Amino acid sequence: MSQFQPDTHSKTIGYLLWIFGFTGAHRFYYGKPITGVLWFLTLGLAGIGWLIDLFLIPGMDRRADLRFTAGRYDYSVAWLLQTFLGLLGIHRLYLGKIWTGILWMLTAGLFGVGWIYDFCTLNSQVDERNRA
Repeated sequence: MSQFQPDTHSKTIGYLLWIFGFTGAHRFYYGKPITGVLWFLTLGLAGIGWLIDLFLIPGMDRRADLRFTAGRYDYSVAWLLQTFLGLLGIHRLYLGKIWTGILWMLTAGLFGVGWIYDFCTLNSQVDERNRA
């Protein structure tokens, strides 16, 4: 008998990010920051890892659903805001982190360093807010 696991991450978003997979975007989304950085620095392991990931996304999605907590904040919304408006801190405002959201807005994501940090930690930030 299996217990129902909420769908915290979207395969659709995962595959859309996979299109830019040579940047590691889909790996960051599924909570794999170390390999996300590796994919970013090596252009998806010279494209080979990127191509293999086409078949690995369903498994990454299942593991993310088991690992992270569903709740008030949607992981896909947070990731879309981080990816496209992250330097403005909109993802932090969405998570209720008003002061750091404003700080990101005034400093271009703390001069880009905070924005990069958020790529590595956004899943845990959303998870923490959903557990509260």
